[in-house]
Amino acid sequence: MAKTLLMIAALSGLLAVAIGAFGAHGLKGRVTTDLMAVYQTGVQYHFYHTLALLLVGILMLQFPQESLLSWSGWLFVVGMIIFSGSLYVMALTGIKWLGAITPIGGVAFIAGWLSLAIAVYKNVGE
Repeated sequence: MAKTLLMIAALSGLLAVAIGAFGAHGLKGRVTTDLMAVYQTGVQYHFYHTLALLLVGILMLQFPQESLLSWSGWLFVVGMIIFSGSLYVMALTGIKWLGAITPIGGVAFIAGWLSLAIAVYKNVGE
């Protein structure tokens, strides 16, 4: 499972750079300032949670028996898809109602961080 999450993290990082570069260069002047800010928020959270996913994968190598780490990783993946994905689509299409599903991704991020905190608390000594 660690290898899978580490591979997803690597590919997610690749996508975050490509999507960010597309936004910075390809969308300039093509979307409103407000929608560009929405797009940039998606990129930021995509990057933050790619790094979090990388951390989870590395921790899984140290603590392979801890299922909460797996939960944390998958919740980060779901969060990136729903949170950042909905913001990307909303910025590119202007479909505002997509903002209604964005918080579902945010809840996945929060649950992922909580799972990670509990896993660390249970497994890492003082």
